This record gives sequence, structure tokens and C-alpha cells, in this order.
Amino acid sequence: MVNEAGSTEETRLTERALAFINTLLKNRNITPNAVQEQMLTSHVRAMAHRSLTGEPLPEVEESLFEEISADSLEMAKEVVQQFGNLPVEEAWLLSVHFEVAKDNL
Repeated sequence: MVNEAGSTEETRLTERALAFINTLLKNRNITPNAVQEQMLTSHVRAMAHRSLTGEPLPEVEESLFEEISADSLEMAKEVVQQFGNLPVEEAWLLSVHFEVAKDNL
């Protein structure tokens, strides 16, 4: 169970990561639609939660992400580095959000 301080820290981490992501996307002229933004926010909140609790991700196969562009993967890795304690699999999953939003161009 997350105590009040934990949820406050989770919110702080989420907001910081989303601000970083918004800068990355803006610099590349990528604009997620409302649904994509909601899904991205939910994912980042879950990442913040895992960062604080140490809860692991289910096993993820790297080969599932071979179609993701190097740029999307690099942006995702930069975001994951902001947390400092998450595995590379988080970047693989996060990169899908960026790749999908690119299709809006």
C-alpha cells in the first residue's frame, strides 16, 4: 500500500518525467492526440510507481520492438535515465508511445 508521502513522490516523479517528455516531443514536432497523451501519462505514472517500489515489469521480448525507430527508442532511453533505476525494458515499452504519436504528423 502506498502511503501519502509515496503517492506525493510518485506524482512528483510523474510530473517531472512528463515535462521532460513534452520537451523531447516538442523539439521533434511530435504532438500526441488526447488518447495517446492519456495513455502516455498512465504509463509514466506506472513507471514512477515501479521506480519507487522496485516492482518488476513482466518479461518483455526485445524482438517485439524491432520496428521501433532509433529516434523513438533514444527518446525513451533518455526518459528512463531520468528515473535512474529502471531497466531498459521500460524504454522499449515507452518507445511505442513516441512511435505511435509520430504517425500524427
